[in-house]
Amino acid sequence: MVTRRAALSVVGVEPVGPYTLLRVRRGGLEPGRPGQFFMLEAPGRLLPRPMSLCLAPPGELAFLVDPIGPGTRALCALGPGDHLRVLGPLGNGFDLDVERPLLVGGGIGIAPLPYLSQALGGPPAILGFRSPRHAEAAALLPRAEVVVEPTYVTEAMPLDRDVLACGPEPMLEAVRRLVPDAQLAWEAPMACGYGACYGCAVEIDGELRRLCVEGPVLAAARS
Repeated sequence: MVTRRAALSVVGVEPVGPYTLLRVRRGGLEPGRPGQFFMLEAPGRLLPRPMSLCLAPPGELAFLVDPIGPGTRALCALGPGDHLRVLGPLGNGFDLDVERPLLVGGGIGIAPLPYLSQALGGPPAILGFRSPRHAEAAALLPRAEVVVEPTYVTEAMPLDRDVLACGPEPMLEAVRRLVPDAQLAWEAPMACGYGACYGCAVEIDGELRRLCVEGPVLAAARS
């Protein structure tokens, strides 16, 4: 898969619960494998932000953004016709060669799951959220089972499936305890996206991993 950098124009900015679905023209960029990510740089921002691809409709790339900091808020403030610089696809995505997939997501960790679901033909999914407002994002996976805290996704998970998960670290740790061979997409801040800055290095079982090049998707057995 060829990694490219391009200036892309914004097609739409749509609210999805507390999140924002940012849609841009694809230009010459390939969507890549589900679970890979792109670095998005809003005009006037010093550092780009890493975003998993959420959807890949014809001619577009769509990203689900949680506006929690200056960089992500700048992305959500863009409007149709604005431009941003995009680098990708980057990192390692999910292995799609699974027999009985089950998608598991938590919060903004559901971002790569709609594109993953499409690639796998619409398998079952379980999504967990902290509030009913956050759970509005489940509309992106309309057939998914949804749980809201204090219920957790691990309480609803069958244990006889090939689990592909993305979410906050406590959720991923709980998933891998239940399903040791699950594929887990880890989250971490990133500054470059290709291994040069070590900004995304995280300690997993006593070993440092650069998620931008070794991940973000890791098999739980080697996570």
